[in-house]
Amino acid sequence: MSDDQRQIRDTVERWVEAIRARDLDGVLAAHTDDLVMFDVPPPYDGIRGMDAYRDSWPPFFDFLAGGAQFELVELDVVAGETAGFAYALLRCGRPEDFEAEPDVRLRITMGLRKVDGRWLIAHEHHSFPIKG
Repeated sequence: MSDDQRQIRDTVERWVEAIRARDLDGVLAAHTDDLVMFDVPPPYDGIRGMDAYRDSWPPFFDFLAGGAQFELVELDVVAGETAGFAYALLRCGRPEDFEAEPDVRLRITMGLRKVDGRWLIAHEHHSFPIKG
């Protein structure tokens, strides 16, 4: 694994841990100001910019406070000179969700840019598979 891949992996793992801790500053820490996020809940045209991204987290933190889990299962990273991406599978849900569908995973893809030697998340895409 290259140093850039390790740095991206560390960035994503810190983001996951900040979410689990419901630490908003930690969640926001390694993002570009112009980030774009396509998430599971609305708005369906995406969340754009740091202010909108910040405002999107309290409902998810409430979900976690109610007993939901957010656990990294798998993480793969690709790094170039100034751009990279990561894709991950996570267990995300309440115990009753896992009881009903134990194998369902949240899928996340992130695009990152290297800015002044630091990897920052510029894009997030979160999805669940369509239940068949």
